[in-house]
Amino acid sequence: MKKTSLVLASVAALMAATPVLAQSQLTVVNFGGANGAAQKKAYYEPFEKAGGAKIVTVEYNGEQAKIKAMVETKKVTWDLVEVESPDVQRGCDEGLFEKLDYSKIIPKADLLPAAVNECGVGFFVWSTVMAYNGDKLKTAPTTWADFWDTKKFPGKRGLRKGARYNLEFALMADGVAPKDVYKVLATPAGADRAFKKLTELKANIQWWEAGAQPPQFLVAGDVVMSTAFNGRIDAAQREGKNLKITWTGGIYDLDYWVIPKGAPNKDEATKLIAFAMKTENQAAYAQNIAYGPTNTKALAKLPAKVLADLPTSSTNAKTALQFNVGFWADQGEALEKRFAAWAAQ
Repeated sequence: MKKTSLVLASVAALMAATPVLAQSQLTVVNFGGANGAAQKKAYYEPFEKAGGAKIVTVEYNGEQAKIKAMVETKKVTWDLVEVESPDVQRGCDEGLFEKLDYSKIIPKADLLPAAVNECGVGFFVWSTVMAYNGDKLKTAPTTWADFWDTKKFPGKRGLRKGARYNLEFALMADGVAPKDVYKVLATPAGADRAFKKLTELKANIQWWEAGAQPPQFLVAGDVVMSTAFNGRIDAAQREGKNLKITWTGGIYDLDYWVIPKGAPNKDEATKLIAFAMKTENQAAYAQNIAYGPTNTKALAKLPAKVLADLPTSSTNAKTALQFNVGFWADQGEALEKRFAAWAAQ
């Protein structure tokens, strides 16, 4: 009898311990802020509730060097990382990321073509747009030429410190049509033209480096207009700030999920990607922050009011420019060096 009770007690103890052992831990890295909060609500919490791994989030600033160091020393502690588009292919070419098995994630046909990469899945579309404070600016700027017009709109302009986006905006301000921007920028004369146009605005520029800064600058009245991530403006609007977006000539891009090479929980990370790419979860995410889903079926699940604020809505995308990853991969280094020298003058 005693033996039986002992066996039963052992079995009971084992069963009690099993759920604790079953819930592994998954380290997910993102850029934090309003977007990190939206991911938590739409993806991480429901995944945990559905019996997935416990998610531990880490915030970073997109430092690819950290992933590289982990992979090279074979001490990988991150399982799933959000990266910007230029880093997906670069990291893939350098062997920093695992190749993905889409049969375990989502049919490629259900995704925007730009979302499909052998090493990463684009999971939302975001845009760098022109924003202003509706309480401080009564006449709405409608073009990049307006952004550059300091006589009509006196005051400082907020721009992200770097060549990316700013050179494109400068050319549009100088009259180049969005569809021709990269064709012009690829030529030495086009690059000169972009820098010349930036120089016109230089005395009125207030640089920003973190996504939280443009809404803060606008609310404080430090700048009259600023480039900004549309999701940051959306978050400020949800807090009751009267910030507005001009979508003309916005530059849209995707962020991707990658699994670092040698990640300790590769299978569980793949499960989280698959969970997040489900139609209903992509739709839930877009309702928590105004970033467009990459699962094309999710758009049909969204109310008109939500759709109107997304970079992927037909109205907002009409004059938008898709960030050209290939162009910046080829010419980015030289242009960023030139920009740094120009900014320091």
